[in-house]
Formats: sequence, structure tokens, C-alpha cells
Amino acid sequence: MTPAPAAAPSHHQVLIVGGGSAGITVAARLRRAGVRDIALLEPSETHWYQPLWTLVGGGQAPLRASLRTEAEVIPPGVRWLRERATAVDPAARTVTTASGRVLSYGQLVLAPGLELDWDGVPGLAPALGHDGVTSNYRPDLAPLTWDFIRRMRGGTAVFTMPSGPVKCGGAPQKIAYLAADHWRKRGVLKSIRTILVLPDPVMFKVPVFDRALRETARRYGIEVRLNSEMTAVDGPAREAVLTDHATGTAETVRYDLLHAVPPQRAPRWLADGPLADPQSPYGYVAADRETLQHPDFPNVFVLGDVANLPTSKTGAAIRKQAPVVVSNLLAGLRGRPASARYDGYTSCPLVTARHKMLLAEFDYDLRPTPSLPFIDTTRERTDMWFLKRYGLPQLYFRAMLKGLA
Repeated sequence: MTPAPAAAPSHHQVLIVGGGSAGITVAARLRRAGVRDIALLEPSETHWYQPLWTLVGGGQAPLRASLRTEAEVIPPGVRWLRERATAVDPAARTVTTASGRVLSYGQLVLAPGLELDWDGVPGLAPALGHDGVTSNYRPDLAPLTWDFIRRMRGGTAVFTMPSGPVKCGGAPQKIAYLAADHWRKRGVLKSIRTILVLPDPVMFKVPVFDRALRETARRYGIEVRLNSEMTAVDGPAREAVLTDHATGTAETVRYDLLHAVPPQRAPRWLADGPLADPQSPYGYVAADRETLQHPDFPNVFVLGDVANLPTSKTGAAIRKQAPVVVSNLLAGLRGRPASARYDGYTSCPLVTARHKMLLAEFDYDLRPTPSLPFIDTTRERTDMWFLKRYGLPQLYFRAMLKGLA
């Protein structure tokens, strides 16, 4: 008996992997440009506006304000495939899903985000969610962060950041400032030892903002440990090992509150696949820093957290990357060379107090690139905090995800 031939793979003119900020924004812009055959591969039915989680952890926003269903944000006319990608073959132009389905494409957009490696720090995963250990990098834990902060009256609070690229590089220290400001207003700050553990030799790579954050930490009496990271946690003992990579020394610190940010890396199916950048120890995908095309496969575009680009992984970066991807993808469909260029723009709203914020905007060369040059965003401002809390979420849901900004 002759076996039935294998089913032909489903084909789409444009296949987008990932339904987060980057994937939805690109899909919406492509639809507005008239592209009809777009499929979006995304298993989750929940869509989060993650930049708000810092304010959730700081008691300044409800978690529900950051939540939409995925169905609400999928652009009309885009086919939503509710599956998880597990492999890509750029030579064959196919993506395989967890169910074994094979999808072929004309143009591929990779925007699956990154993975949080909670097991990357020994002892961290089992300690999460109790005995004072929390993280704003998980939506279920962000409200717990605020609960721990507001209950604290004395002791030691430790805030950590891992080495390697992470999403929203300012978030690990912003929550330390929100906590310290709350304790200051409650009159208990002097009873709390606050330690901020950062892996880099500076607090921020742009000098003007580095100086501002050093002053913020000094104002609150925060002990800043540079060139350091947390390398182990003992949850039952409430102890964290802080390793100074400059000296090679390790110190065990007992904590009453630990806000931990896990190491982060590309999804394993990409890190182990043919599109990963060999220069990235974290498996991020290779991309031309200007055109955002893969250097070996020009019909593969990469943006968002998964791209190995020398800029911060933020939603603001995605807002500038998406038009470049769309312009160059459309050029490819028309047989034209890619001409749009991304300059590395990114932005980090640095919340320094309950109603104060700095707005760091810069490019690949770490040059400040303010969107509002007539406003000095290198100084703490209340209007910038309101932009962070109310303006940016509206811009995100009402404009960016609809391909309008």
C-alpha cells in the first residue's frame, strides 16, 4: 500500500513569530501598507504592557492596567496561529511549531522576545514568591513586591541585576528608588540597609544619566555594588551571595527583602539554531544593526528583545525598529534593496521617586537623542512621571500596536 503523501506546509507571504510589542506593531504596519497574507505565531492568550510592572511593584499602578487579551491586539486581517515555534530552517524558509506543523514563508519576522532564566542563579527559582523574595519581571510577583515594600520597617533590602543584556535595563534599579522613597516618607529609611547590585562598572552607560543616578543613590543612602551580581540564594536562610567580579570576592548577605532580576537569554530553539549570532553568548539572533536583516538571510528580519543589537532592549527601541523592518520588508517584496536605517535609538524612563522621573534617550553611540529637546529630561521631573504612568501606556495601546506610532 502506497503511503499518503505528506501534507504540504502552510505558506504565508509574511510569517511573524511573536505576538508581543514587536510582532503586533509590525503586523499592524504591514496591514496598513496593504499586505494581505500575514500570519502571526503566538501561543499566549494574554498580552502585557510590561513597562508598567515597575510601577505595579512600587505601588503606583494596578496590574490590570498592563493587561489586554491577545485577541484584542491582533490587527484585523492578520491570521493568528496559537502555537509555539520550536525550530526554524532559513534555507528551506520554514518554521516548525510545537504540534509538528511546518509553516513556510516568503518573508520572516522574528520577534519572540527573550526567556527569563530563573534557574540561572542557584536557589532563586524555589525562593520566589515567599520569604521576602520577589521580582517585577513576573506579573504575578509585581504586586507582591509592593506588599513586601510597604510592610518593611527595618532590616536589609537587596536589589539585583544580572550580567548580560536584559529587557528594560533600568528596571532593576528603578524599584530600589521607589522603595527607598516610600521608606523615606514613612520615616523608616534610616532603619533599612539598601543594597543595589549592578554588573557594570557604571550605573548607566550614558554619562549624564550615570551622574544623576549616582546622586539619586547617594540621596537615599543606597549601597551600590558595581561590577557585582548575585550568584546564589538560600531562601530558607534568607541569604544571598553577592560576588564582586572585579576582585573575585564573594559576600553572603542576609536579607529581609530581595528583589531579584534573573539572567536572560534567547529562546532555546533560536539560540541552538542557525540564526543565532555566534558573537552572543546568550543566543540572541544576528541582525544588521541598521537594516535589521539577518546577515546571511535577507528575507529574515529581527527586532525587539531577541535581536543581538548594541542597544538597550526596550519598547521604545521597538517603536523605532518596527518602521525600519516594515520599510525594508516591503522593499524586498518589490524586489528593491533595503534602504531604511535604524540608528540604535532607545529610551529608558528612569523613575527616581514616587512622582519623579528622568527620561534617558540615546542612540548606538550613547549620544542623547531627546524627543522633546526643549525639555531637560536629564533632571528629575514630575511631568515625565505622568508621561510614564499615563501617557506611554496610551501611546502603546492606542497608537503603537495599531501601527500609528
